[in-house]
Amino acid sequence: MTTHPLNIHRRTAWIALVATLLLAFTLTAFGQQRIKDIANLEGQGGIPMVGYGIVVGLEGTGDSPRSLFTNQALGNMMERFGISISSDRVRTRNVAGVMVTGTLNNFAKPGQRLDVTVSSLGDARSLQGGTLLLTPLVATDQTVYGVAQGPLSIGGFHIEQGAVSIRKNASCVGRIPNGFLVEQSPGKTLEDMENIQFVLNDPDYTTARRMADAINTAFGREVASALDPVSVVVEKLEDYPGGTMAQISDLELLLVTQDVEARVVVNERTGTVVIGADVGISNVAISHGTLSISIVNTPVISQPGAFSQGQTVSRNATQIEVEEQGTGVVVMEEAANVGDVAAALNSLGVTPRDIIAIFQALQQAGALRGELVII
Repeated sequence: MTTHPLNIHRRTAWIALVATLLLAFTLTAFGQQRIKDIANLEGQGGIPMVGYGIVVGLEGTGDSPRSLFTNQALGNMMERFGISISSDRVRTRNVAGVMVTGTLNNFAKPGQRLDVTVSSLGDARSLQGGTLLLTPLVATDQTVYGVAQGPLSIGGFHIEQGAVSIRKNASCVGRIPNGFLVEQSPGKTLEDMENIQFVLNDPDYTTARRMADAINTAFGREVASALDPVSVVVEKLEDYPGGTMAQISDLELLLVTQDVEARVVVNERTGTVVIGADVGISNVAISHGTLSISIVNTPVISQPGAFSQGQTVSRNATQIEVEEQGTGVVVMEEAANVGDVAAALNSLGVTPRDIIAIFQALQQAGALRGELVII
């Protein structure tokens, strides 16, 4: 049996591609990330779902009679079980109306189970100990993809006794692990994709171009191109060993050096300062000092002599102390990386909140090579 020369050429090309991929997997360079960590497949973000349900089994912490939608929903549910009752006569605090939300995977199959989040809609004080009754969840196209039901897992608690109450975290929001049962599949398959398109989590021109170059280098030919700072399109190869599934898997494992902006993030409320790796400082001289003023009032009492019929006099003796701490003028040489910046700031001997003021002044002086973000 003879083998066609074209098949031998294709087999050799695929062997070379697999060898390139294995080399990329094993030689992980510093600062490189897998494509699956910095980008997602277009259209694979999932399908948002929502539904209205009832949580029962609460210990008097449910909705009050003012929550009319809960009373009406409870009355409608009881009628389905053959119990006729007017919704305006429902009086129970063991029930709460909730909104149930979740995200359905685009390739989900019937029988698969997913987590859902349950949030109070009325004036319930706590959902602790409650159980969600059968609740259908719909997507934006009003398609019912499945039902949710089960006991809630609450990450907090709310205990109230008289005028005293203790609360930890949010007790009106909970989750049901594996509480959603998929009954209808979205019907999407890999064969429906005309090409493979990745969407970057952080849009960037340089990162998109590097991703396309890394894919082309691994495949040995032009199969990928960067459309814009967000999208990288890869040709779907019909003769790829293992099909489209294997091609996507191999693409996700390729390594790309993500390019990020030089940025300093400052949280003034907590005094937190995070300096990016590419932040630099130009030659600049800094003088930073702290002025400390201390005012102490000491009571001084003067008493009259015996049998003088005088009065006791009380007055305050005020003592003011002023202390100025500082390092004088410090010349900071040009810093090319975050280590140099940290060393230069440490030489000033300042606190994190002083560092925030220094960075703001550096930006105003044009000496900060990076973006200052205050949150």
